[in-house]
Amino acid sequence: MDRVALRGLRARGHHGVFPREREEGQTFVVDLVLGLDTRPAAAEDDLAKTVHYGVIAEEVVDVVQGEPVDLIETLAERIAQQCLKHGPVQEVEVCVHKPDAPITVPFDDVTVTITRSRA
Repeated sequence: MDRVALRGLRARGHHGVFPREREEGQTFVVDLVLGLDTRPAAAEDDLAKTVHYGVIAEEVVDVVQGEPVDLIETLAERIAQQCLKHGPVQEVEVCVHKPDAPITVPFDDVTVTITRSRA
């Protein structure tokens, strides 16, 4: 299976279990790795036979900016399901970063990574 990756998609969302997170929002960063067969598109040099990563990027931002959830695990699942709606995408790895998580000690990042497939 071939891979198409999008890294560092940024959007502001209102996800989290604390009222402050829901009210003020924060930046979330999303990395995607889409698994698909790119041979049909490459053979005919045809965008219609692959995945339009610009469209997927916009959809992911819409999910992050959309309905708030408590957990970034839930957010990652919603993103994965949106990506799998695209016919050529057979598998997706989603990594959601929450760099401004409400943690009381110094840290660089919090991430949740999931892999989902059609099978």
